[in-house]
Amino acid sequence: MERRRLGTTHLELTRVGVGTAPIGSGRDWPVFWGPQSVADSVAAIRRALDLGVNWIDTAPFYGWGRAEEIVAEALEGRRDDVVVFTKCGTFPDAQGSRMDLRPLSLRAEVEASLRRLRTDRLDLLQFHDVDPATPIEESWGELQRLIAEGKVRHGGISNHPAEAVERARTVGPVDALQYQYSLLHREHEADILPLAERHGIGVLAWSPLASGFLADDFDLDALDPDDFRHRHPFAQRDLGPLRTALRSIGERHDRRAAQVAIAWVLSQRAVAGAIVGIRNADEAEQLVGAASLELSDDELREIESA
Repeated sequence: MERRRLGTTHLELTRVGVGTAPIGSGRDWPVFWGPQSVADSVAAIRRALDLGVNWIDTAPFYGWGRAEEIVAEALEGRRDDVVVFTKCGTFPDAQGSRMDLRPLSLRAEVEASLRRLRTDRLDLLQFHDVDPATPIEESWGELQRLIAEGKVRHGGISNHPAEAVERARTVGPVDALQYQYSLLHREHEADILPLAERHGIGVLAWSPLASGFLADDFDLDALDPDDFRHRHPFAQRDLGPLRTALRSIGERHDRRAAQVAIAWVLSQRAVAGAIVGIRNADEAEQLVGAASLELSDDELREIESA
């Protein structure tokens, strides 16, 4: 699979990476994706790696550590062949979750992730969401110290406003930006994507399939009754015309609609890679076709119109 440099770092990434929120999911977690077996999760990751995908994005938040533990099992014996990204700052509480990016908390969470992932370094550590009680300068300074110690190789920021990214840059380099981006969620075209291009920072797009709503076989009625997507705003939208356009373009290239939707995300200049949640080996098989699909200008306009 083709690889491209992540921003100004030395990391060379395939155009798609494995997302692990769905495989970390459970009924004890605020974002339930339906039943999931560990065996299917491990098989999905290993199949993606066999096909050439070389990076995985995870987080302590995903199942409160469950996703990181599954990643460790899947990477047994092949850790050095894979770039592993995780996050920090999200903790459970009575309301579901809270953010804590205080330096001491950040350091403790890094140590916990290293244990769960069974590794001696994190290739990219990302602040998951905003901690309103801690100035980002304090948190980013601690991250720079963790980098100097060798426990973390690069630092990234997820889901923060643009001004917070700029403030972090006054303390140390920001090597990656991770934000929700898909055909159904495009608000960051006005702030984060231009910022990333201006500073040469690679953007990692999460939920490029809009939580699955853009997939060919997505059927809301077939989901587990507790699946969070029953309550998702996308469930109220008429996606028929868009799905028809994606399916039509896919047929021209012998691809599925979901692969076309991912290719559209990857066509945006600031996007370094798309994080695609996979739950089994069959879904892993689709990653290669998504990463290699080049859409024409006419096809991009067709998608925009739909």
